[in-house]
Amino acid sequence: MEMFFYLVFGGLGAVVAALELSKNNKDRITTSTAFNSFKNNYLVVYCLMMAGDWLQGPYVYYLYSTYGYGKGEIGQLFIAGFGSSMLFGTIVGSLADKQGRKRACVTYCITYILSCITKHSPQYKILMIGRVLGGIATSLLFSAFESWLVAEHNKRGFDQQWLSLTFSKAIFLGNGLIAIVAGLLGNLLVDTVALGPVAPFDAAACFLAIGMAIILSSWTENYGDSSESKDLLTQFKGAAVAIASDEKIALLGAIQSLFEGSMYTFVFLWTPALSPNDEEIPHGFIFATFMLASMLGSSLASRLMARPSSKAESYMQIVFMVSSVSLLLPIVTNFLVAPTNVKGGSISFSGCIQLLGFCTFEACVGIFWPSIMKMRSQYIPEEARSTIMNFFRIPLNIFVCIVLYNVDAFPITVMFGMCSIFLFVASLLQRRLFVIADKPKTQEWTGIKEHDTEADPLNI
Repeated sequence: MEMFFYLVFGGLGAVVAALELSKNNKDRITTSTAFNSFKNNYLVVYCLMMAGDWLQGPYVYYLYSTYGYGKGEIGQLFIAGFGSSMLFGTIVGSLADKQGRKRACVTYCITYILSCITKHSPQYKILMIGRVLGGIATSLLFSAFESWLVAEHNKRGFDQQWLSLTFSKAIFLGNGLIAIVAGLLGNLLVDTVALGPVAPFDAAACFLAIGMAIILSSWTENYGDSSESKDLLTQFKGAAVAIASDEKIALLGAIQSLFEGSMYTFVFLWTPALSPNDEEIPHGFIFATFMLASMLGSSLASRLMARPSSKAESYMQIVFMVSSVSLLLPIVTNFLVAPTNVKGGSISFSGCIQLLGFCTFEACVGIFWPSIMKMRSQYIPEEARSTIMNFFRIPLNIFVCIVLYNVDAFPITVMFGMCSIFLFVASLLQRRLFVIADKPKTQEWTGIKEHDTEADPLNI
């Protein structure tokens, strides 16, 4: 079965390379030198930030287990991280609109570096503090940087369509290539050089420190609503009113929560799904394959968003439907392929089929990130961008905490079925968003007809 992994990995790599090399003028956006300099500066910082995040991910659980903690205690630490992101992270992230997005990005670096330092202690309380700090940092990572980018992009007068180029490149590099490199570097530090499971966290802190230095030296500050009269509670109320009064924002938040909730659940489920009988599977190789699939998705998104005729509101309906079907494969294979009770060995035939489905899902993830960023830049008001984006993460974190707490309570097929339903609902909500977003043109057309009808009630 090793040949199967090499074929999938090599095939995805070849497709990604072919897509990038085959881009023609229709797939490229003509930009200015000033924008390219701005974009490259942001991409360097974003890649350093993501390197700091990706280096830690594969070794958090492993580090806790080497300190002697069991599954229950490790589960509590993970829940604390998501709970912190929901409570403290929402507050800290919302302060970015008032106190400044650059300052919030620097706070992310400091908070995550402190979280990395706590990993040197085996004490449960210190590790818990680290998880709380990590939760706050996660909220800042997924709100402050994007908010700073959108505000700075608009402040400098760049073309609105150029944002999609930055978004797609950020996902292609930061969530794809950097993830693969970080995985290889982490493996080198832990296994080859034998520096121990805490080494990736030290490396992450170094990357974060370099990124912080670049932010401090080259970024300018921008704000949402910096009015002195508005306290944090007023900001929350304003964000809630914006979400409640604009159906497009509410739909966007629901879509994001449904997709990201399914995505984070998938992160917990793919290992037991591919090795139900403790089969020996190459976790690092599979992870790299998933990241290649994500790069393929971001490359496709780059092509789609480069064309004015292609709207994210339209093609994301298909993406959500495809992702829903891809996560149904574990249920389908469970019915069609006779299960085996033989322990160990290599990945099974049904596991290979599921792996193809999971790669398809990861490609959808690669399309999702730049596309949702593009839609957020269009619909979320600038004065409360970070606050609203952190509001979107509240139901997501609640959902992930519930899943983590009950991960052993339901069969894995039920969990995948739930994710598939969520993604199907996201497709329906995306359809509704597409209809609303396209409404002005429709109203202009129907408005003429309504006027004519009023002028001639008999419709003669």
